[in-house]
Amino acid sequence: MCGIVGAIAERNVSGILLEGLRRLEYRGYDSAGIAMLNGGNKLIATKTVGKVEKLVNSVTASKINGSVGIAHTRWATHGKPTITNAHPHSSSKEIAIVHNGIIENYQELRGKLLQEGYDFKTETDSEIIAHLIHKERNGGKASLIEAAQKATQKLEGAYGLCVIDKKDPDQIVVARSGSPLVIGVGIGENFVASDIMALGQVTDRFIYLEEGDVAKISLNGIEVWQGKRKVIRPINTVELRAKDTDKGKYKHFMLKEIHEQAQAIKDTLNGRVSQSKILEQAFGVKAGDIFDRVKNVQIVACGTSYHAGQIAKYWLESIASIPCSVDIASDYRYREIIVQPGTLFIAISQSGETADTLAALRYSKKKKYVGRLAICNVATSSLVRESDFCILTMAGQEIGVASTKAFTTQLTLLLILSAVLGRRTGLNAAEEKKIVKDLSKLPVLIDKTLKLSKDIKKVSKQFSDKSHSLFLGRGIQYPVAKEGALKLKEISYIHAEAYPAGELKHGPLALVDSKMPVIAVAPNDDLLGKLRANLSEVSARGGKLYVFADESIKFESDKSCKVVNVPNCPAILDPIVFTVPLQLLSYHVAIMKGTDVDHPRNLAKSVTVE
Repeated sequence: MCGIVGAIAERNVSGILLEGLRRLEYRGYDSAGIAMLNGGNKLIATKTVGKVEKLVNSVTASKINGSVGIAHTRWATHGKPTITNAHPHSSSKEIAIVHNGIIENYQELRGKLLQEGYDFKTETDSEIIAHLIHKERNGGKASLIEAAQKATQKLEGAYGLCVIDKKDPDQIVVARSGSPLVIGVGIGENFVASDIMALGQVTDRFIYLEEGDVAKISLNGIEVWQGKRKVIRPINTVELRAKDTDKGKYKHFMLKEIHEQAQAIKDTLNGRVSQSKILEQAFGVKAGDIFDRVKNVQIVACGTSYHAGQIAKYWLESIASIPCSVDIASDYRYREIIVQPGTLFIAISQSGETADTLAALRYSKKKKYVGRLAICNVATSSLVRESDFCILTMAGQEIGVASTKAFTTQLTLLLILSAVLGRRTGLNAAEEKKIVKDLSKLPVLIDKTLKLSKDIKKVSKQFSDKSHSLFLGRGIQYPVAKEGALKLKEISYIHAEAYPAGELKHGPLALVDSKMPVIAVAPNDDLLGKLRANLSEVSARGGKLYVFADESIKFESDKSCKVVNVPNCPAILDPIVFTVPLQLLSYHVAIMKGTDVDHPRNLAKSVTVE
């Protein structure tokens, strides 16, 4: 979601700020803006609605430049996407701020500031921060960092914050609580951003701010404060891979990332499995002792990661004979949690900055879990740093908002975890070896499945005039169907719902007619006979079926049913392999619909607010 970039240097930084915003476009946004201090210590700003390129054109036309500046891409939460509501926000033409997050007590603070004579120009919660800092400066009696510290103490909610002040043109002040911020370390210049991806063109050295940190960034120095105490945060060298931010031969990042799944899974398996067993050490030095005490598992996640958790429940209960609960992170903290003795808490997130998942992790520390495991794609993320131990997906940067390779690599690790825990509950060496052997086939099976793209593209043409769809799956394939429905609605804007196929007669069958496509996943498993009966119910009512079926079961196409044959695979891998054709279907349907595949409306890549 919202993106922040800031820079202070002896050169014009407008180009750095704009390039940083370009690199954050994958996060999702609806407006953009920039504020700078020029040589005469004049605060100048410009804002636009729409793509970053509009802001680039505006900055170029107005020749805005300066050696200190902040920039932002906004995803609307309070107030519509307008130029007025876009960041940066200012106070008294002196202070400018950019803010990620949500201020929950902004109405109360706004009322007090109005009484004190401050004029509000926007509908946002963020504008109050600029006025609060201006007030706390008290005509210059307090330094900018002191004013920021005092102002942030009054904020309830989440913020990643950058501030510049024309009265102190030699610094940027930043603060972090619940929303990520990173400082980029240069030579005679320094930077700040909400994501290291924004700064890959200027540095490979980064300081990750912790919860509650406030920092002053100048040309030659960085000072970080935690309350009244000055602290030292380590500098991390991070290599950013250029290929991750380049579409290469593909039209969209999503299509590129779908096709990267075989390699991403191979990378995720590398160093985690040997010829015959799972290498438990991959989970870290603490893992063995924690796993020995596990009797239950609690998984918490959002969106696609939640679906990964639902699939993992089947594996954990069938392979490891361990009870598993799966909660949506946004609800987990708001009910009475009963933690059974010996429960392992698992948080799953692609970015590791998902606000609800982070909040759930922090809430879990009040409960008696045996440990907290993060499954994440970003080694430097808040989720990883705040968990007891972690295991990383090796998906590489995922730019497309609709998650693909992050999901299948999450599933790969969750299957590995199920086997590791299964060792303690009766999984023998031969059974573990079989799982490892099956996993070794997975990259090849993914590549074979990707060859269905042309056939699926033909099928997608039949969705061009559709507004609704129904996805069906049984058993472990039900969350696969849910993920397929999520992908289709995310990027094609077709209303898509998923149901367990056995629930058809309990309501959804009323929706079935010739205009309602019904998509089903049909692996060759013990529930195949029951699934066939469910699909017959659809055909009997004039429904049009699209069945992704294991090639070994000889599903036949007819007038009411189009079959796409999926490569036969070991049953344990079915949820991963059958996910891929559903990803391709959603992609091709979105192309037919003419939507913005990589940046679907109203959505963000990393949801860093509740």
